[in-house]
Amino acid sequence: MFDKDVVNYFLENQGQLFDEEVASTPDEAQDFLEDSMAEVVETIEEVIEYFDEMGVDTDGMTEEEIAQQSEVFALPDGRYLVVNA
Repeated sequence: MFDKDVVNYFLENQGQLFDEEVASTPDEAQDFLEDSMAEVVETIEEVIEYFDEMGVDTDGMTEEEIAQQSEVFALPDGRYLVVNA
């Protein structure tokens, strides 16, 4: 379950990852995030761990480059939403 801030941020910024809208309501956004095995983490190091667990090669990438990946949403409160698209 994702909190309201995460769901709304994804809903408003989904164009960062997708050319077309995948959700038009908070409920649809919640369902999409759950179905895609998205995760909210506290630090960029946890984003790197998430990518490692998902088999994404981040060797040679800086933390800034990782944070700028389209799958990584930097939330206003400092957390990160990582969407497995």
